Amino acid sequence: MQRFVARSGLLEGGRRRAQSLLRSQQQQQKQTRYFAQAAREKEIANDVLPKMPPFDYSPAPYTGPSVDEILAKRRQFLSPSMFYLYKKPVNIVEGRMQYLFDEGGRRYLDGFGGIATVNCGHCHPDVVDAIVSQVKRIQHPTILYLNHAVADFAEALASKMPGNLKVAFFTNSGTEANELAMMMARLYTGCQDMISVRNSYHGNAAGTMGATGQRSWKMFLDGQQSGIHHVLNPDPYRGPFGSDGEKYAKDVQDIVDFATTGHVAGFISEAIQGVGGIVEAAPGYLPAVYKNVRKAGGLCIADEVQSGFARTGNMWGFEAHGVVPDIVTMAKGIGNGMPLGAVVTTPEIAEVLTRRSYFNTFGGNPVSTAAGLAVLKVIDKDNLRENASTVGAYMKDRLTALKEKYEIIGDVRGRGLMIGVELVSDRQKKTPANAETLHVLDQMKEMGVLIGKGGFYGNVFRITPPLCFTKEDADFLVDVMDYNMSKL
Repeated sequence: MQRFVARSGLLEGGRRRAQSLLRSQQQQQKQTRYFAQAAREKEIANDVLPKMPPFDYSPAPYTGPSVDEILAKRRQFLSPSMFYLYKKPVNIVEGRMQYLFDEGGRRYLDGFGGIATVNCGHCHPDVVDAIVSQVKRIQHPTILYLNHAVADFAEALASKMPGNLKVAFFTNSGTEANELAMMMARLYTGCQDMISVRNSYHGNAAGTMGATGQRSWKMFLDGQQSGIHHVLNPDPYRGPFGSDGEKYAKDVQDIVDFATTGHVAGFISEAIQGVGGIVEAAPGYLPAVYKNVRKAGGLCIADEVQSGFARTGNMWGFEAHGVVPDIVTMAKGIGNGMPLGAVVTTPEIAEVLTRRSYFNTFGGNPVSTAAGLAVLKVIDKDNLRENASTVGAYMKDRLTALKEKYEIIGDVRGRGLMIGVELVSDRQKKTPANAETLHVLDQMKEMGVLIGKGGFYGNVFRITPPLCFTKEDADFLVDVMDYNMSKL
């Protein structure tokens, strides 16, 4: 009994010592957390945060539904295929030039431009005036009646095209434009075989899904891939031949020789892949491919939906490659956000659509084409080509300097104000840094900068702001990216 009592006393004493030690450890951990938190707060307080350039505009007070109400309506009434950026979606209610405003009046620098669409700037007064003036007169009479708006725009657009590209057919989107261009190439040549590039994006209808070179954007449709051949992407960063465009071009000739009758309908490509992650074709690629395709009787189609209308510093992305296409497709920047697209080609090729009746109800309506004409005038009046070239080169240089600073930046690329920054967790293996891309994208939003992301792996920042972007805007964007990279 005495031994039992003694043993119990020892056990009780051991428990007390253990509890005392545990309390001491918990207190020490609490103090450690306190000092760590204090250190973090001191670090934040000592940080010199980038400052957004001043802008003399105050948005009107917002009286619409809340973010939660909008999200609830989207979930109930809109297709579940409609996704949005950011963990906490931003509610944009107003825009002016290169800036956007949320429901609380907070200003954001727009580094995405409505996905390379708002080239002139949000609510540019000249474009707004043209739209309002036209809609007050007549909104939609049908293209079967005469109206000067569509003819005036077609004439002005033809003046911006090289060679004999003088005839336009207007659509409502880039998808429609590319569908029409591919059909025209097939009708003109009498062939069905079309050549497209891997990693490309050309639209979301059946034909353009087939031409698109990424599985993420394809649905399971019978016949979608009929007559479509995808060739190596002339990607200087990830491609097997680096920047040797002529080596990639050989794959096109191989397709002609080994996968077709030797005759093709055409070749469709983007000078700079937008959705694909701002990938510009390797130097020498397009001249060599155009030569081979035309030798096989095909037409060369330039998809300028994202790279057109001064975005790259040239009016058209293909100009930097020294080629003249047979057909050019365009949308996005053509109307500064209005639903408008176009196919521009030669008078001879345009004749193929007269073989049957071909019609587009809304294509070329007066309001959209009035906006399109205003866009062309603003590009010249505001020197947007020169600004895109100058500011784009400046921003690209600053981003390239970040690449030297942060191992996670694998590549900085693009032309004008169409720039891509690819993040990788291993530079040698080029392992996509997906989680880090999403994190930095989200944190930049919290600091007032909106940019996009893309690429096959979803690890490329897409920087495609309105072309009125300034060097001060570029500094703020890069400084915010720099700050958040430093916190990874």
